Amino acid sequence: MKKPYETHGRIALIQMDSPPVNSLAHSQRIALFDAMDAAVQDSEIDAVVICGAGQHFCGGAAIEEFNLPVRAEPSLKKIIDCMEGSAKPILAAIHGSALGGGLELALGCHYRLATTDARLGLPEITLGLLPGGGGTQRLPRLVGVEAALALILSGERLDGASAAKVGLVDDVLDAVVRGAENLDGVGQNVAGLAIAWLQRRLMLPVPEPLSRRKAWFASLDNELGFFENAADKAAQVKGSQRAARDCVACVRASTEMAFESGLAFERSKFLELVASSESISLRHLFFAERKAARVPGLSADVMPEIVAEAAVVGAGLMGSGIAMCFANAGIPVRLLELDAEALERGMRRIEKTYADSVAKGRLAQSVMDRRMSLVKPAQRYEELASVDLVVEAVFEDMSVKQQVFVQLDAACKPEAILATNTSRLDIDEIASVTKRPGHVIGMHFFSPANVMRLLEVVRARCTSAKTLATIMRAGRALRKLPVAVGICDGFVGNRMVTAYFREAGFLLEEGASPSQVDKALLDFGMAMGPFAMSDMVGLDISWAGRKRMAATRLRHLRYSKVADMLCEEGRFGQKTGAGYFRYQVGS
Repeated sequence: MKKPYETHGRIALIQMDSPPVNSLAHSQRIALFDAMDAAVQDSEIDAVVICGAGQHFCGGAAIEEFNLPVRAEPSLKKIIDCMEGSAKPILAAIHGSALGGGLELALGCHYRLATTDARLGLPEITLGLLPGGGGTQRLPRLVGVEAALALILSGERLDGASAAKVGLVDDVLDAVVRGAENLDGVGQNVAGLAIAWLQRRLMLPVPEPLSRRKAWFASLDNELGFFENAADKAAQVKGSQRAARDCVACVRASTEMAFESGLAFERSKFLELVASSESISLRHLFFAERKAARVPGLSADVMPEIVAEAAVVGAGLMGSGIAMCFANAGIPVRLLELDAEALERGMRRIEKTYADSVAKGRLAQSVMDRRMSLVKPAQRYEELASVDLVVEAVFEDMSVKQQVFVQLDAACKPEAILATNTSRLDIDEIASVTKRPGHVIGMHFFSPANVMRLLEVVRARCTSAKTLATIMRAGRALRKLPVAVGICDGFVGNRMVTAYFREAGFLLEEGASPSQVDKALLDFGMAMGPFAMSDMVGLDISWAGRKRMAATRLRHLRYSKVADMLCEEGRFGQKTGAGYFRYQVGS
């Protein structure tokens, strides 16, 4: 009878094989448990290596199973119990992703190795959850309470080298390549390296499972008031307050309860969160984002082009932000602005944004220097002759945009894609002035472009399938969430925002202040209030749209004139020093 694992001498190799990310769905758990149980009981096996087939170790739980009333056995807990009860050393060989339940599985092993480019983390908080497979109990016993709680609350993914630095893994696989070249004929792959690493440790005592260790603080000074302070900070987390609070409580339990009691406490909190409206909403969003990234009717046979060089027309707030998106992704970008002073302001804005990040410790100076070197100022359309993609980000006026596209059509190579950042205008009209309508598309970034993830990819009537596929791919390369939409006034995002802002305007007419309205929305969980957002984007943008659409406005619908009155006074937001709020230098 064929064994459910490979043998390499007296070492069993168990491979998880559940594409695309080896998630811990029920079928995968059955296969993993059967293989592990067999290897542990096999008298001809001295040790076990677990790895992942394909590009990942294990991407974690199958999220769709969270909605099931009862999760079928074997559970992740049963698999880990089997491993921790083994007298044989078990090693997790991590490449690609080890996230959520995937990392918790690795925590149940005696050893953990990772490649330098692996990604390890417990991102459950982004779904309004906490690690429910023992992560809040084992991690503080491995890396210490402070590091464990920071990793759990942030949902951060560590690379292999960083994971080794905090003690999450025992070694970095790439660092042992040279020493493993000729060991028992083991090859250079991840599994082979892990087997070679483990072979050299078979004579050593088997490390104690994490369940038998104690959680520890990096400094005894940290014990006093640590969890109270952490709970206060958790209360300030937007969108996942409940999950953050419960994460703190569970990690605290690891320091105050016996291991099994801590596991039971973690499980009870996990089940409460799974049923919460916050987590249900965040899980819906998780699946909706992935569904939105797929374009109905776009054949998988359509091969996108690679954008190796880009350009942005317009060096204002939006244009400079879009240029930063390309630079952040390592793509050379030319920032075109005909006015020399405006171009200089745009380049200074980019430099200041990066410098602020360096000053706050969010960016290394070397990274800033590299990104700045990728942004090249330009004042003539002819300088864009070699680019693969141009994003136009000039004033929201049809005639202005058409003039720009006529110039781009003449200056750019025939195969270059011409994209407009319009938030409302008809892209078919813009494409009509070019000789390449199939290469014209909408790329609507949201302000600030270098921060906001959403990217509306607007398919015009003549946009080719290859152009659409190329821009969807480019959007992902820019680390955005590209969503394909069709042409209508405001597309999708601004059509929704229109109703939102209309109601906000009514609140002002009824006596509320802009700060009161914004605070209510911030307390609700929005990242920014409607009026602060309007001031940042610029009130003149939406004003132009309202004037253009005035003739089609339904007369029986109530209309707020507050925004129009501000614009008539020249109060366009941050760029003019006043909008709904005043912006004074130094304030």
